Amino acid sequence: MTLILVVAGLCLLVLGGELLVRGASRTAARAGVSPLVVGLTVVAFGTSAPELVVSVMSSAGGRSDIALGNVVGSNIFNVLFILGVSSVIVPLVVSQRMVRVEVPIMIGISALVYAFGRDGSVGRVEGALLLAGLVAYTVVQIRESRREKDERVKEEYKAEFGTPPESKPGGWGVSIGLIAGGLALLVVGSRWFVTGAVAVARHIGVDDLVIGLTVVAAGTSLPEVATSVVASIRGERDIAVGNVVGSNIFNLLGVLGLAALVAPGDLEVSRAILGFDLPVMTAVAVGCLPIFFTGHRIARWEGLLFLFYYAAYTIYLILAASQHGALPLYSAAMMWFVLPLTLVTLVVVVARARSGARGAAVGEGRRDG
Repeated sequence: MTLILVVAGLCLLVLGGELLVRGASRTAARAGVSPLVVGLTVVAFGTSAPELVVSVMSSAGGRSDIALGNVVGSNIFNVLFILGVSSVIVPLVVSQRMVRVEVPIMIGISALVYAFGRDGSVGRVEGALLLAGLVAYTVVQIRESRREKDERVKEEYKAEFGTPPESKPGGWGVSIGLIAGGLALLVVGSRWFVTGAVAVARHIGVDDLVIGLTVVAAGTSLPEVATSVVASIRGERDIAVGNVVGSNIFNLLGVLGLAALVAPGDLEVSRAILGFDLPVMTAVAVGCLPIFFTGHRIARWEGLLFLFYYAAYTIYLILAASQHGALPLYSAAMMWFVLPLTLVTLVVVVARARSGARGAAVGEGRRDG
C-alpha cells in the first residue's frame, strides 16, 4: 500500500503540473507576455509547484531535512539530469541573455542561500528576504516582456507553442480552471508522495535527508523533466533551458523562502547538507556558466558530462548513508582525478571558444577593410 501511495502521488504530481503549466501558459499568452518570460517564470514556477507544496508541507510538519533536501536536490537534479538528458537528445542553444543575466542570478542566489545556512538554520527574516527577491525578479521579467510589441509577442508565442493565444478555444475561465485543477492535484499528490516516501525511507533505514535529496527531489522534478525533454524534442530550446534555470531560481527564492516562514521554528540546516550538498548545488550553478558560454550551446558531450556527475553524486549519497567501506576511495578518486580533469577540460574548451570568437572578429574586420 505504501508503494501504491508513492506511485499514485507521483502520477497526480505529473498530471497536476501539466494542467497548471497549460493554464498558466494560456493566461500569460492572453496577457501579452512573451514565451521567453513564460519559460523563465510561468512554466518554471508552474513545474516547481510540486517542490513548493512538498517542501512547505514538510517544513510545517517539522521535517526540515526533507524540506531543504528537496530544494537542494531538485536544483542539482534539474541542471545535471534534466539538462543532461535534454542536450543528449538535441544540443541546446542558450541565449545570450541566459548567460549574462539568469545564470549569474542563479549563482548569486545559490551563494546567498549557502551564506544564510552557515549558522545552522534559515530564519523567518531570511525567508522573507528570499520571497521579496522572488517578487522583484518576477516584476522585472514582466516589465522586460511588456516592452516588446504585441505582434512580436504573438509571433514568438506561435513559434514556441504552436497556436496564437487568441485562436485557442475558451477564455479566461478555462485557463483559471486548469490552474485551479492543477493546484488541487498537486496538493493531494504531494501529500500522498511525502507520506509514502517517508514510510519507505524509514522502513529501509535511510534518513530523511538522503530521501529528500534523491527520491523526493527527483519525484517532484518530474514536471520539469517532461517539459524540458518535450521542449528539446520539438526544438523549443529556449523553453527547455529557461524552464530549468527559472525553476532553480524559484526553488531557492520561493520554495525555500516560504518553507522558512511556515516552519515551527527556524528551518534547520544540518551539518551534512551544509558541508556537502549546498556546496555541490552552488558548484553546479557556477559550472553552468563556462559550459553555457562555449558557443552559447550545450553539446551532447557536455550533456553526458552532466549525467555522469549526477550519477556520481547519487552514488556518493548512497555510500555515505550506508557508511560503505568504498567511500574513502570513491571520494579520493572524485576529488583528485575526476574533478581536476573536468576543470582542465572546461578551461581548454572556454579558451578555444574565446580564441575562435577573436579569430572570427578579426576575419570580419579584414573583410570590412
